[in-house]
Amino acid sequence: MDLIEILETLNGAHGPSGDEGGVREKIAELARPLADEIVTDTLGNLIVRKKGTGPRVMFAAHMDSIGFIITHIEKEGFLRVGRLGGVAPREAAYTAVRFKNGVRGVFVPEEKADLAKLKLDECFIDIGARDEAEARSLVQVGDTCVYDLPVRVQGSRVTGPYLDNRLSCAVLLCALERIQKPACDLYLVFTVQEEVGLRGARAAAWRAEPDMGVAVDVTDVDDTPGSEKYGTARLGRGAAIKVMDSSVICHPEIVARLEELARVEDIPVQRDIMRGGGTDAGAIHTTRLGVQTGGISIPCRYIHTPAETADLTDAEACVRLAAALAERMNP
Repeated sequence: MDLIEILETLNGAHGPSGDEGGVREKIAELARPLADEIVTDTLGNLIVRKKGTGPRVMFAAHMDSIGFIITHIEKEGFLRVGRLGGVAPREAAYTAVRFKNGVRGVFVPEEKADLAKLKLDECFIDIGARDEAEARSLVQVGDTCVYDLPVRVQGSRVTGPYLDNRLSCAVLLCALERIQKPACDLYLVFTVQEEVGLRGARAAAWRAEPDMGVAVDVTDVDDTPGSEKYGTARLGRGAAIKVMDSSVICHPEIVARLEELARVEDIPVQRDIMRGGGTDAGAIHTTRLGVQTGGISIPCRYIHTPAETADLTDAEACVRLAAALAERMNP
């Protein structure tokens, strides 16, 4: 599989939190020839199993994205919206959006709004409707929309609206293709509703009952001008092995195992610590009686904006590290 082709496919699918069906179908289509078993659970998590002997290992990459949901349709035809996940109105201003049915629009601040202190109730979506009746013929209250921007590649750098977390989904699909004989009973779970509270991973971990969990996600960086040291990772320095964030302190044995695998396989890695934020690891590690849990992260700039940016060499290092862990449980 080609990482960029997968990313472009997933980027074009509809999948904000709670409405992940479109992206789930694309992932299932790509994974089906490589899997022994694929199921969708009650919440909508896609669970891809590759059978093997040894402990149960669960990799989790959330397939949902941030987005908007229509709350009101005004008489002039403009839409008022609520947020799905961590949308910052100032960062979304004047960005094109699309709905699941193909209707397109733009997210716009009111003229009187102070952009420095922009609030969501000071913004609207313009879909070009002349009045409320025309708007209601196109969309309904409760419909969801996402950023409508392409994936762009320049050199080894990739920019797009939903690298968080479609890039990690692509990483797991590429790893699945490379894993010939897993040294574990392998579960690759593409989770729902991570952006609104790690909800899907919690249910999926109860179903899979893993002995080890690994969350695959993007992570904040410390390599841009004016950095406030929110994260520790830097683009181009390899896969980021998570040590902690606000949702989890990773099990030291998992951190050590990933670092030793990286040394043996000559995979470039760095350590990932975030002062805030979280991943599906936060839900996995407290499931049942507890799960040894770690994380493999892709350094990413401008997270939760329409222009998230990552390095493809880091993503490739994450593919190699995930595959190595599945095939060589003991370095």
